[in-house]
Amino acid sequence: MTTPEQRDLPRPVFTDAEAGAKVFPDSTERRFNYYTPKKRKQTHYEDVTVEVQPDPRHYLAQGWLYGFSDGRGGYPLDWTALKAWGSDRPEPERFPGSGGKGYDWPATGWHEFRDPNEEWELTFYRYNSNVVRQLNQNIDAARQAKAFEQWNPNWVHFVERNVGAWMHVDHGLGLYLFANANRRAPTNMHNNAISVNSMHRIRAAQDLALYNLTLTEEIDGFDGAAHIEAWNSDPAWQGVRETAERLTGIDDWCEAIFAANVVFEPLVGELFRSHLVQHAAPRNGDFVTPTLVGAEEYDFAERDLRYTTAMFELLTNDKEFADHNKAQLQQWLSAWVPRAIAAARTLQPLWSQPDAKPARFEDGLDAAKSRFSGILSDLSLEAPKELAQ
Repeated sequence: MTTPEQRDLPRPVFTDAEAGAKVFPDSTERRFNYYTPKKRKQTHYEDVTVEVQPDPRHYLAQGWLYGFSDGRGGYPLDWTALKAWGSDRPEPERFPGSGGKGYDWPATGWHEFRDPNEEWELTFYRYNSNVVRQLNQNIDAARQAKAFEQWNPNWVHFVERNVGAWMHVDHGLGLYLFANANRRAPTNMHNNAISVNSMHRIRAAQDLALYNLTLTEEIDGFDGAAHIEAWNSDPAWQGVRETAERLTGIDDWCEAIFAANVVFEPLVGELFRSHLVQHAAPRNGDFVTPTLVGAEEYDFAERDLRYTTAMFELLTNDKEFADHNKAQLQQWLSAWVPRAIAAARTLQPLWSQPDAKPARFEDGLDAAKSRFSGILSDLSLEAPKELAQ
């Protein structure tokens, strides 16, 4: 009887050079200690966010791992006109034997930013899945209760054209302004906050698009393509369209975030969503649309504006460049406030379209201006004279 051939796999040989083999004083610690937490105790958000995007000004010993065609590497600080303390320091020289030593933490004032929402991957998916789940439940309940049959006929026409048109604003800003600014910001703390802002806008556009499809199925005669004609041709929307397209063309990432979240959203976005749609909808038999619009309103007012305020507060109170930053922000206000006010005023005819009308346009615009002035006060900025337009 022949003995079957015995086969064996190579046995691993450990040399103590494997990842995780080295034992050092902190090797058993469950938290990182290479950064200084904002508060006395570091948070999980900081553990998964701070210094995930490296910086040779701190400890990236080999310098940037890649560069652009003009010779610059990584995330150039001159991608914005604003400055944080330490920005004018030269990057440390990197050469064999230098040891890779950078500056003491933080490398510049940019690294001091912490998102007050403490957003990262897990929190992002958890929050947005909850929003979508609630919206779907609201729409399903309305469908089963035949709630769409209670809408005034004129309100159906208003929603198909104007609520649908707002999805173009959300899609454009989310994909071409915030996603672009996310790539240009110099730290991972900025990147996380801005990318979440981007996805809020893209999700809101998707919410409105899916809602548009639902209404097309549920309401006889609902024109699911009317929003395209309104966005492209309706004079009431051309001011908003022009301003939104101008916003997506901003090269300076700080200016883009500032113009969108500090200027455009309070003066145009909240004016349309809160002072028109949410006020008029219930009076015209619609208790469903405000839930979608309200979800986006919460995204901005309670999350996106909160990180934006925290980001720019650091810059307007910077220990080295506060005056420079304030002067630059005032210039941006002078440029973007007139555009936002002009866009808001082109929307005025929409206030007369519903059968049951909301509060006067001028009252809504005055409330939006007051809200905007409060945001500027929080940032230690002055309301520009253009706000009186």
